[in-house]
Amino acid sequence: MSRFQTTSTYIASRDLEVAVNAAVALQRPLLVKGEPGTGKTVLAQEVARALGMPLIEWHIKSTTKAQQGLYEYDAVARLRDGQLGDARVHDIGNYIVRGKLWDAFAADAPVVLLIDEIDKADIEFPNDLLLELDRMQFFVYETRETVKAKHRPVVIITSNNEKELPDAFLRRCFFHYIRFPDRATMEQIVQSHFPDIKQELAREALNVFFEVRNVSELKKKPATSELLDWLKLLMIEDLPPEVLRSQDPKTAIPPLYGALLKNEQDVHLFERLAFLSRQRQR
Repeated sequence: MSRFQTTSTYIASRDLEVAVNAAVALQRPLLVKGEPGTGKTVLAQEVARALGMPLIEWHIKSTTKAQQGLYEYDAVARLRDGQLGDARVHDIGNYIVRGKLWDAFAADAPVVLLIDEIDKADIEFPNDLLLELDRMQFFVYETRETVKAKHRPVVIITSNNEKELPDAFLRRCFFHYIRFPDRATMEQIVQSHFPDIKQELAREALNVFFEVRNVSELKKKPATSELLDWLKLLMIEDLPPEVLRSQDPKTAIPPLYGALLKNEQDVHLFERLAFLSRQRQR
């Protein structure tokens, strides 16, 4: 089997490469945590590409139940068809809607299964999937059949750390925390996404970006995705590097700040810092 490694479009640390390949070798789910915007979801896409496997994505919401990942029984549709005299009503299997885990288990070749932002769901959600992820099978009560995985999928689970996950669930996972990239790594990431960017612009933008992140009172620090959006806008607007060189978070809000600052509290913070700085300079 192919191994995952950093690519021209996804810069992965050595530790992340080791974690992915270890989880695949151990046949355990890989639980990936990190700041929002650090590439956790994109990681699954890159792993699928590196291993030459299809990707099945299950994006979790606050209302998502574990059962939905297995299957759902559409009793309402069956009742309606029964009232209309539809012959389909005699086969209950017609009203079983497959979930993402069923799709992964039934695939004719190994797949990568992404369970994205698992911490958004109810606290019992991870525990409700323990048996299925362990044994790679589940029972369909309505049709009295057991669905077993034809091939064990590579399972990647992401979390933004919004809530603690149960210990029983954590024991079954291989864990990796994606640390925020340092300056050198971020330069590689920028270069991989914008190979034609002017080096002086990239350097000055990174200076401003890391200075913004260093403002301790920020409620939401900009992450990699915000930086890339901001750089794209700077290139579209063709702003000269000199505009950024004069930018100091303590004296001015960065140009096109809407790509970096994501709430009014942080905007007001920068406005206040700029005002106080101007007052002191008088």
